[in-house]
Amino acid sequence: MEGARLEKLQEDCNSEVKWKKSAVYFVVKRFADIFFSILGIVFMSPIMLITAIAIKVESKGPVIFSQQRVGKDGKLFKMYKFRSMVPEAEELKEKLMDQNEMSGPMFKMTDDPRITKVGRIIRKTSIDELPQLINVIKGDMSLVGPRPNLPKEVEQFNEYQKLKLLAKPGLTCYWQVMGRSSIGFEEWMELDIRYIKERSLWVDIKLIFRTFFVLFGDKNAK
Repeated sequence: MEGARLEKLQEDCNSEVKWKKSAVYFVVKRFADIFFSILGIVFMSPIMLITAIAIKVESKGPVIFSQQRVGKDGKLFKMYKFRSMVPEAEELKEKLMDQNEMSGPMFKMTDDPRITKVGRIIRKTSIDELPQLINVIKGDMSLVGPRPNLPKEVEQFNEYQKLKLLAKPGLTCYWQVMGRSSIGFEEWMELDIRYIKERSLWVDIKLIFRTFFVLFGDKNAK
């Protein structure tokens, strides 16, 4: 019974996406992604340079942190961020699992000791996400879309949650503007699937504008 219900949900979601989205939407969205990403890199380059220097001065290790994520239709890609944690963060994570504050397969904790001083600032202001503009230009991501997950997280998704893989992942989406770390895993997945059902140029524009309002000093950014 459960399998049949999930199959029907996926079928309904697929047909709705195909019915509502025209080729024009995807062409315009791709053009906007490239144009505004290039524009963003040009205008934000001074901040990106200062951030890179600050990271390098504070601690040893690479300035850019790359990590494999799951994109549209389950395709794997390398997502880029400014490094906001100590170089040995992944090794230390295993020791902190009992302090995980996030439901589901995700890991989040308040006052994560792995985050550097510079890292706390760039996370709070979302500056750490700026290198993902390169991912957008490459076509791995879009400006607006569900946030990409780690492969080991996707492995634990149920069939309904895997519907989020129908869309190209993005820098911002409903989760980004509606609470971020304060939102539980189940609700996050629901918001991502809601975006896929509702997405349009108008929805994308509204989400981009809302993101600017929460970008600097978002209390839920960790």
